[in-house]
Amino acid sequence: MATTRDRALDAALALVGEQGIRALTHARVDERAGLPKGSTSNWFRTRDALVAGVVTHLAERERADFAAAPLPPIETPEQLTDALTSMVDVETGPFAARTRARFALFLEGAADPEVLTPLLEQRRTYVRWMVELLAQVGARAPAEASRSLMAAADGLVLHRVTVDPDAAIRPVIERAVRASLD
Repeated sequence: MATTRDRALDAALALVGEQGIRALTHARVDERAGLPKGSTSNWFRTRDALVAGVVTHLAERERADFAAAPLPPIETPEQLTDALTSMVDVETGPFAARTRARFALFLEGAADPEVLTPLLEQRRTYVRWMVELLAQVGARAPAEASRSLMAAADGLVLHRVTVDPDAAIRPVIERAVRASLD
């Protein structure tokens, strides 16, 4: 069972993902989580502390989800395409609000290193993983290829969670994976 602190953080993450960063207030989090007034401010005294808590919570949730659903071995470009297609589908489907929250928090963090630092650390983990996968499937320059592949995937994710939730995933990922191998 989730603690009341976790309930508050889940509610805060949902608020940011559904209504944007401006919706993140202690009172709205309490209301959304079904907690007594003032509960969220007991854990996060300031809005900055609440934002930092949401960033940390987002990273923890993503790591837990990734660990709970390990990918099958990825040894071919087709397997990489399958894995990335599935990931984009989940990030823009069941986890779309969380994905929008991540984008909103990155934008918020652009002016606040305290917010940006944990987001960038999470991103570095993902980059390392992508470089390893690209090396496994035979990319000639996996580090360089990871930037292009991730940019394509990020662009597709942003497109799907903002303007076209039904945009095709696989054709874009197939092209990006093929280009990453050169």
